[in-house]
Amino acid sequence: MADVDQGSAAPTESSPAMDSLNGIDTNGTDAAVNATVAKFVATPEGTALAYGSLVFMALLPIFFGALRSVSCSKSKVAAENGYEYRSSSDMPETITSRDAARFPIIASCTLFGLYLFFKIFSEEYINLLLSMYFFVLGILALSHTLSPFMNRVVPASLPNKQYQLLFTQGTGESKEEIVNYEFDTRDLFCLAISTVVGVWYILKKHWVANNLFGLSFALNGVELLHLNNVSTGCILLGGLFVYDIFWVFGTNVMVTVAKSFEAPIKLVFPQDLLERGLNASNFAMLGLGDIVIPGIFIALLLRFDVSLKKNTRTYFYTSFLAYIFGLGLTIFVMHTYKHAQPALLYLVPACVGFPVVVALLKGELTDMFSYESSEEVLPHTPRLTHYPTVSGSPASLAASMQGPPSPPWRRRHTPTNM
Repeated sequence: MADVDQGSAAPTESSPAMDSLNGIDTNGTDAAVNATVAKFVATPEGTALAYGSLVFMALLPIFFGALRSVSCSKSKVAAENGYEYRSSSDMPETITSRDAARFPIIASCTLFGLYLFFKIFSEEYINLLLSMYFFVLGILALSHTLSPFMNRVVPASLPNKQYQLLFTQGTGESKEEIVNYEFDTRDLFCLAISTVVGVWYILKKHWVANNLFGLSFALNGVELLHLNNVSTGCILLGGLFVYDIFWVFGTNVMVTVAKSFEAPIKLVFPQDLLERGLNASNFAMLGLGDIVIPGIFIALLLRFDVSLKKNTRTYFYTSFLAYIFGLGLTIFVMHTYKHAQPALLYLVPACVGFPVVVALLKGELTDMFSYESSEEVLPHTPRLTHYPTVSGSPASLAASMQGPPSPPWRRRHTPTNM
């Protein structure tokens, strides 16, 4: 997980301080130090604006991603009970305890591999390749993020044609679906808007475009990555707690990769925005991992709240406030000691500890740790013992729960054992 840092280099261009460094010889050590220090100087107002904006941006994908994860989870259950949905790529991925235990090891290998790549190969060519990769991913993520909003703001009277992208393999009885994606005119409009943002990012590497893609990645991660239970969440957060501390305090690997990696894997906000406007270049940054990892745990607690059927969101709001507290503490320590901080060092104890204490006080600790996210069942939805193959894309279940299924849902004829 990338750390919270201040005074990072601009994503697109060097700052005036760095430009002055390029103009001095190797003997100007004192001048170089002074120029580097000057680069990190920011007014109290600019610093407060940057940190406050980072906190606000971090809360957006957690809050809305958690809400969308509830609908997404219901969509998955409905699909397993015989309803077909539009895109299998939009169905949630469940993280098991084995996945959670492996993740810190895989993340460490990936991080160190990137560090070696930046040391051995030209940073320019690596970032060019990564930019094209994230250009495609960013367009798809932003399009998916905008889709529900577009469905609400576009008048129903406007024509909305349906399309289907289908790739199959084989013929006759051996025919197999490779891709089966259904979309409509509104989805194409979202894709067009996202492509404009993607071109802007590729050409300018502007921090606003970076944040639009970063927020989309974070929201999609919180929505579509589901922990199967609280124990798995504790394993994942505990492992990444150690991972974050080691790679930030034990080595310079994470800070080096975070500052060299020109991709929308972090949220940035300029500390000199008040002085230089949108052309600001002295950035504070927050890694997306410090949003998504606690975010998927908070989303799990929201689904637990829903499963209790008490019409309250006690654990969701508790963990959400705990995240604000942990991130605020991270920024305070970083600003006090002038050193990059592993945010998960403060976020993990807060996001896990606060809800556990609340559950202990309410006598629901056993219920919390016995809750299985995969066991959620929609009201009035029969269980099946034989599940059909499904494909689909996230949307609300309200229409299907009120009466007969309506598009994009289609009821499949499948053998059932009640």
